[in-house]
Amino acid sequence: MAMDEVDYEIHGAEMQFVEIELDPQEAAIAEAGAMMYMDDQIEMETVFGDGSQQSQRSGLLGKLVGAGKRLITGESLFTTVFINQGVGKRRVAFAAPYPGKIVPVHLKDVGGTLICQKDSFLCAARGVSLGIAFQQKLGVGLFGGEGFIMQKLEGDGLAFVHAGGTLTERVLAPGQTIRVDTGCLVALQPSVSYDIQYVGKIKTALFGGEGLFFAQLRGPGRVWLQSLPLSRLADRIVRASPAAGGRQVGEGSLLGGLGGLLDGDND
Repeated sequence: MAMDEVDYEIHGAEMQFVEIELDPQEAAIAEAGAMMYMDDQIEMETVFGDGSQQSQRSGLLGKLVGAGKRLITGESLFTTVFINQGVGKRRVAFAAPYPGKIVPVHLKDVGGTLICQKDSFLCAARGVSLGIAFQQKLGVGLFGGEGFIMQKLEGDGLAFVHAGGTLTERVLAPGQTIRVDTGCLVALQPSVSYDIQYVGKIKTALFGGEGLFFAQLRGPGRVWLQSLPLSRLADRIVRASPAAGGRQVGEGSLLGGLGGLLDGDND
C-alpha cells in the first residue's frame, strides 16, 4: 500500500504543533479537533473509518471494520482527511492537546507497526492504518489503568504521537526490563512485551501513592515514556478546583480522602 511521503516541521516548546507540507493530491489524516490551521486549496473531508487507503478501497465492509476498530478504542467513528487540491505545496498544522512533546515516528523504521496509548495518536500521512492491539495477558486488561485496548498504527509512512510533559525514549536489549506507571507509557514496538505486576508489599500499595500495580516492559525494542499522563494532569486540576465541584481523588491510594487529610491537602 503506497503511503504519502510528507515533509513536516514541529514548532514550539511546551505547547507544540506540527506543520505538514503536502504536495498536490497528498493528504494527512487526523483525529477530530486536532487541526490548528490550513492553507487555502486544502480540502477537509470526514470519512467513515480510519481514513486509510486500504479501508477506503475495500468497500463498505472495509469501512465498517475500520470504523469498528476506532469505536472499540473509544475514538470517533469518523476520521478527518486533509487533501491538497491545489497545484503547489500547501500546509496544514495540528496542535497538541496539552503540554508535552510531539513525536514523529517513521513506521518503516520501527518494523511497520507501532503500539500506542489510544489518546496519544495525533495525525499521520495518508495510508497509515489505525487499528487495535489486544494485550495477550488478562492482567493487563484488569489492572492496566489506561485501558485493555491500545491503538496499532500500521504502514510505512510517517505518524505523529503526543507525549505529555517530558518525553524519553528507551531502547531495551533482549530480556531487559523496566517497570513504569501504566499512564506514563506512550508507545512501544510490538517486539516489547507488556505485562502488569503487583507492587508486592501491601504497605507500599496503601501508602506509596503509586497504586497496586505497575507495567513491566521487556525487550527487545524501543519504548517511549511520558512524564505527565493526561489522567494525572486532569486529576491534579480537579483536586485543585473545589469551586468547580472538585474533590480529593487519590491517584493510586486506597485511602482516598483520608490520604488527603494525612498529607495536609485538606484544610
